[in-house]
Amino acid sequence: MTSMFKHFETKLTSAGLVEKGAALFGFLDARLEWNHPDREAEKLGVLFQNLNINSLLFAQPAEPYATIINYLALTEGEAIQPRDCETRTFLHDLPIAPDPDPARLEFLLKRRKGVIVPHYGIITTGTVSIEQAYVTFSSFCFACFVKFFGDYLRDVRRGNTSAQQKAAYEKASAGLRPLGTDNVALLPGPFHTEAEVLQAMEEAGRQVVAHGLVDSYFGNISCLLGTVLYISQTGSSLDHLGGCIDPCPLDDSSCAGLTASSELSAHMRIIAETGARTILHGHPPFAVILSMDCEVEDCDCAGTCHLKCPHTRMVCGTPIVAGEVGTGPHGLCHTVPKVIREGTGAIVYGHGLFTIGQKDFNVPFQRLLAVENACRREYFKRVST
Repeated sequence: MTSMFKHFETKLTSAGLVEKGAALFGFLDARLEWNHPDREAEKLGVLFQNLNINSLLFAQPAEPYATIINYLALTEGEAIQPRDCETRTFLHDLPIAPDPDPARLEFLLKRRKGVIVPHYGIITTGTVSIEQAYVTFSSFCFACFVKFFGDYLRDVRRGNTSAQQKAAYEKASAGLRPLGTDNVALLPGPFHTEAEVLQAMEEAGRQVVAHGLVDSYFGNISCLLGTVLYISQTGSSLDHLGGCIDPCPLDDSSCAGLTASSELSAHMRIIAETGARTILHGHPPFAVILSMDCEVEDCDCAGTCHLKCPHTRMVCGTPIVAGEVGTGPHGLCHTVPKVIREGTGAIVYGHGLFTIGQKDFNVPFQRLLAVENACRREYFKRVST
């Protein structure tokens, strides 16, 4: 258990979400164990008695997340309601507790996977593994980041930013990590064997996570070898893809697709319509933020922009489209393939970025990073004009 605690502590600190040593993990198996059995562990331990959970994570986020989350928690009422895809799909909203009273926390955690207590921290839980609590914590941070910077850009345009909001923005902006660099050389293609494909996918997945181009480890990756599309499994960690890649024949002659990424259909259609052999899909935050920065007035799709926006917008030379996961009428398999371009990719409203390559993951990775860097620069340009 100690090694598992350390594994997720390292992931949190490597992602810049929590300062080293600041994460408190609890796990219930034969008995309740903590990585740091301190006073907070005793206070939060009572949550295991009445909740159907076996894991808990508590931490005060690192900057700039601490400033962002505290500001939102003190100004949003009973819950923060981000508009990004992952929140809509998995979290719905982010409840706020005014204090860490165990009874209040228990009430909120019975209906949601986590809760924010201003100037105290975030508490998240899991029913199966510590990983669940880690993913929810990371997703809380990502959702608040996207909402905070998106709301600030909107309010600047409307001329109604407050002094408190401006102060939080200045502090959060100053705490951003430096822009990512593209001096990463991935395994060169074309690939001729399954072993080469798997090695290349695992390497690319690790780099996508290491460069902060995903929410937690979410995203997906695929590579075509002959008539088989290798794709990451649904719910798999992009930085730990060993044993989590499914070979899916293009003719659907195998049931491997049952555990494949929920965006398998989109990958299949992209391959068919573009001739690409490699695909990366990540959730770079500023690309997501700008995808939701729409200035179209009197639009008849208000409230359903993420599903059926009729406008194909552009940001930093990259098209933005609507779409949802799956094969429904508004599925990504219908919207992304017709606009995705070699060298630019396609951004899905409130969701993330798809990029493609012809022989390996070097071009898709470099474009994923380049588009995010360009969107970050464009964001601050829009704020200042």
